Amino acid sequence: MECYEPQRMTSDGKDGSANQPAAPPAGGLFIEYPAELPISARVADIQQALETHAVVIVAGATGSGKTTQLPKIALEVYARRRRQERDARGSDGAEDKRVRRTQQVAVTQPRRIAATSVASRVASELQCQLGKEVGYQIRFDDKSGPETELKFMTDGILLATIQGDPLFKRYHTIIIDEAHERSLTIDFLLGWLKQILPKRPELKVIVSSATIETARFSEFFDGAPVIEVKGRTFPVDVLYEPPDPDLDPREAVANAVESMMSLDSKGDFLVFLPGEREIAETEKILQDRRLFHTEVLPLYGRLSAAEQGKVFTTGVRRRVILATNVAETSLTLPGIVYVIDTGVARLARYDPRTGTTRLQIEQISQASADQRKGRSGRVREGICVRLYDEASFQGRPAFTDPEVRRVGLAGVILRMKSAGLGEIEQFPFLDAPQPRAVAEGYRVLEELGALTAERELTELGRRLAQFPVDPRIARMIIAGADNGCLDEILVLAAALEIRDPRERPRGFEQKADQQHQRFQDKGSDFVSLLKLWSFIGEAKAQGGSHLKRVCQQTYLSFARVREWREVHRQLESTVHEMKLRKGLRREKLEVGEVVHLSLLSGLLSRIGIYEPEKRSYQGARQTRFVLHPSSAMAKQPPAWVMAFEL
Repeated sequence: MECYEPQRMTSDGKDGSANQPAAPPAGGLFIEYPAELPISARVADIQQALETHAVVIVAGATGSGKTTQLPKIALEVYARRRRQERDARGSDGAEDKRVRRTQQVAVTQPRRIAATSVASRVASELQCQLGKEVGYQIRFDDKSGPETELKFMTDGILLATIQGDPLFKRYHTIIIDEAHERSLTIDFLLGWLKQILPKRPELKVIVSSATIETARFSEFFDGAPVIEVKGRTFPVDVLYEPPDPDLDPREAVANAVESMMSLDSKGDFLVFLPGEREIAETEKILQDRRLFHTEVLPLYGRLSAAEQGKVFTTGVRRRVILATNVAETSLTLPGIVYVIDTGVARLARYDPRTGTTRLQIEQISQASADQRKGRSGRVREGICVRLYDEASFQGRPAFTDPEVRRVGLAGVILRMKSAGLGEIEQFPFLDAPQPRAVAEGYRVLEELGALTAERELTELGRRLAQFPVDPRIARMIIAGADNGCLDEILVLAAALEIRDPRERPRGFEQKADQQHQRFQDKGSDFVSLLKLWSFIGEAKAQGGSHLKRVCQQTYLSFARVREWREVHRQLESTVHEMKLRKGLRREKLEVGEVVHLSLLSGLLSRIGIYEPEKRSYQGARQTRFVLHPSSAMAKQPPAWVMAFEL
């Protein structure tokens, strides 16, 4: 866009902070703040704080409108600042136009579905085309261009720009939304922004969330002002209904839905479940109960955009939406009256002693529970049914542990080294990582040859840092190129980056196992994945609809298969950009041997020797493990194994 001068008018035509502008500014955007949103009453306060401070903390309760209105506030403040600078210079604005074409507002969201849906909503409010003035960028999809002024993205996308633009010069304002989630990327971005703000005094930062430790965030940013916005919700009653301990959790959810339906013939449901498997199993139970005039819809991050979009459209039938914690924040699902909260979520935890990550189901924090409750009460009085007792709620931590204290740090350290961002021990994290996890991260990188004993980055380490995957997987890819099996290793690398696409629904385990036997290789689960990839390729050659049908018949997750193909495509692109050449295959070695040799380069500390008397494997660093029953080798354990997951 050339330029615009946002105008806000009250209903009586006077300048004010309410909504309707009399007309769109020439060549510009409509900037209006809906009067029904609580944040609209605080627009002037937020603007004033943003004009006088580099960082502003906005604690906006669920339903306050912060996610959609803060980007517009940032646009207006920037336009006013540019206008004042132009007037002070007395110039014709030529320089101003050049800067405006290159600088944007960056708005981060923790999840792809939130980034795309919010971008669409804001584009609609600003009466512009998505992909032009308002755009988004997520993994595998970039709908933005040179005209984009508001750019929504995942946290990881913004983090990835540091290597090419360490001072974020392409942005005049950065909004970190849903900061309470405290993902590794969010914490890294907060620390990096704290470091670069003295070098970019004109940069504006807004940190926003519904449940946030405002005092800690304000102190972290040297006393940044805090503006709190109350939510726009109807009263929500909380019912604590812990089910019988012997009852299947999916049955308990279905019973809670039916119970609420008997009290009210209208109103949609939002049910929080820990993962895709639980969603699929609960969906089947609800379908089997043939609930009158009701449709059941899943919602999780791996669904396609079209499938996710179904939850934003209301129809004549009552909806029961089964969601992971993707629906906790940012997404406003229309029509939700009832929330069923199972009180659990799936979280990854890294054990520095064994060097392994466990993806386990844990109780959510009080803050997450309140976020879930806030999804109801938008259209009328709501009810939140918690499938646990009040004592359990009161005994939970106030906030979820930040991810920096839960995950492996090898990848973080590697990227920090590669980008010249300093040592992780000196980085200003809001919560410092555990020293033991830091030490383990360094050990892994030394094992892979990415760092020297003095913790200096090697040439191999620089190459590994270019891959958007775990350093162990990146090491396998480099070895695959050297050993002449790059094609096979790229397939396996993509598979190891996602969850297993093979499914075993409750009640259908035997049928699923029978279908999956066609892919099994008795000597290697890695080769089994290669066979599965070939099977998928043959099905895809006959069309997307045929592939989807085949996935249903053979108990494969179509969403994960699609993600596998997308990650593979991205890795191929990275290999092409790096000009990584496929080397000569070693003489006298079969394909499988070369593949396993390449995999071993990333799994040196993941090998084990079988001890028959203990019926388990002795691994590196005093670890002991057994083969999972799903492994093709579980019934006849070999003398030696190497494993990607322990």
